[in-house]
Amino acid sequence: MNSIERITMVMEGKIPDRVPVMGNLLEQGAKELGLSIEEYYSKGEYVAEGQLKLREKYGYDNLSGFFYAGCEAQMLGCRKIIYSETGPPNVGHLIIKKNKDIETLEVPEDISKLPVFEELSKCIKILKQEANGKYPIGSAVVSSFSLPAILMGIDKWMDLLINGPESLRKELLQKCSDFCIKLIQALRDVGADGVSYSNPVGSADFFSVDQFKRLSLEWIIRDIEAVGPEGITYFNGGGRINPMIDTIIKHTGITTYYINPLDDTAEAKSIIAGKGISSGVINDILLIDWQKEDIYAEVKKIMDAGMKGGRFIFGTLVMPYLIPEKNIYHLFNAARDYGVYN
Repeated sequence: MNSIERITMVMEGKIPDRVPVMGNLLEQGAKELGLSIEEYYSKGEYVAEGQLKLREKYGYDNLSGFFYAGCEAQMLGCRKIIYSETGPPNVGHLIIKKNKDIETLEVPEDISKLPVFEELSKCIKILKQEANGKYPIGSAVVSSFSLPAILMGIDKWMDLLINGPESLRKELLQKCSDFCIKLIQALRDVGADGVSYSNPVGSADFFSVDQFKRLSLEWIIRDIEAVGPEGITYFNGGGRINPMIDTIIKHTGITTYYINPLDDTAEAKSIIAGKGISSGVINDILLIDWQKEDIYAEVKKIMDAGMKGGRFIFGTLVMPYLIPEKNIYHLFNAARDYGVYN
């Protein structure tokens, strides 16, 4: 059974040979090619080659057509990205510094013509061709509700969210939603099979469920109604989402949820209750220091909590660049070993 067949069976509620394993290895591709992270992300061809090598090397079930979250800020006018030697690039220029910047912010008419998207597009098209129908190509967007944190900084965004002015907050969110919708459509147009919709600010680490419903929900609905829920995975983005899952299912039709390592795997499965796909996600930051026995024990714990009855995937979160290669092997070997259905 190849990866597409395995994942399709899970989506249909059938039991595959084993639990699909998602590997979010990103900057590790630069290491495979002997490039700096800055050079690696300069060409879509490099990223595609790196992703193909990583999937072949570790044997997980997906290919990632994604660069880094700061790309979206670049598409909206960010002029500086800070490149680390051992981690993901970060935004080095906040494009919203004062209220007037919200008023003058413009959503590009055609995202596909932007240089950074053109490179991302090359990557996805190469992956699509090389996958030859055997592996799904995934990409990602930051939700309209969380995107302002990248554009103006989390402190200023929280202040605007809580204290207003409401009219300015709504103007910014509407522009971010317009952009998010266009980006999802553009990613689908170039061949992405699935898109992770990341909403870290709309998580239980920032807000109560009541606050989430009042501040974030309407923008999730706006984004998803415009593009449809098919192929969308609601991604935790680094925050706990179990308390929000039931509300999101009822209002959006999204059926796949990629929880946070701090969310309870069995609880997520219970909340979704056959209405969609749940995941178990390992806290892969700990893989930097863990030993083999630690990794196997944690993977087994996650699989035992979620795989019974199917409709379950196993995933990683951020996969830091500094994880020893042997531990990456241990992780994916353990996931394949413990994820087998009898």
